Amino acid sequence: MADQQARLSWREGDLPVSDQFDDPYFSLHNGLLETEHVFLAGNDLPARFAPGFHIAELGFGTGLNMLAAWRAWEESGQTSPLRFTSFEAFPMVPADMARALEAFPAITPWAERFLAQWRGGGRCDLGNLQLEVVIGDARLSLPEWTGQADAWFLDGFSPAKNPELWQEDLMQAVADHTRPGGTAATYTAAGFVRRGLEEAGFTVTRTPGFGRKRHMTQAILTRELKG
Repeated sequence: MADQQARLSWREGDLPVSDQFDDPYFSLHNGLLETEHVFLAGNDLPARFAPGFHIAELGFGTGLNMLAAWRAWEESGQTSPLRFTSFEAFPMVPADMARALEAFPAITPWAERFLAQWRGGGRCDLGNLQLEVVIGDARLSLPEWTGQADAWFLDGFSPAKNPELWQEDLMQAVADHTRPGGTAATYTAAGFVRRGLEEAGFTVTRTPGFGRKRHMTQAILTRELKG
């Protein structure tokens, strides 16, 4: 298990950078605002929240996206559990997650509740958040997953540095595990990522990105699944 854990360096004191992919885990400008712009607004959340809603994610990282979604779920008045499934090849140790999340005091109450229960992988019952983090290569684990998501957060490291998490067969697996009319959003607007989503059955739109990123990608599943 140790060789699967994230190897980190720290930039500017509290910005975690992956040594495996030489890429920061979140925006230098404001990772929480980026999450809200790309993954929440990009999936039309919290407007679409409803009982039984299920978010899935490629790349759990620090847990920031999950925490932002959990906060939005609670603040929107939902009382039933939000389901959140994330696929992560190189999990952070909890101490590193805690250090990284200190940069975002707005989510500290949620981070504290999460970290008090978190053991580094698997299922985590947080009451109105039912979390599962599937550890391992998503190219293997996602096709075997039996769930169906309403919204996807596609948050792997940069496609230029982590192309394995953006290839066509994985985008097809995302589509295969998306409910009809479900959505996906990502910070990247790389052409091969957009084409992979389109081939998988999504209608893809390039929209304004966060901060210095000119564009991002939003997608909605409009084609019926094969078979």
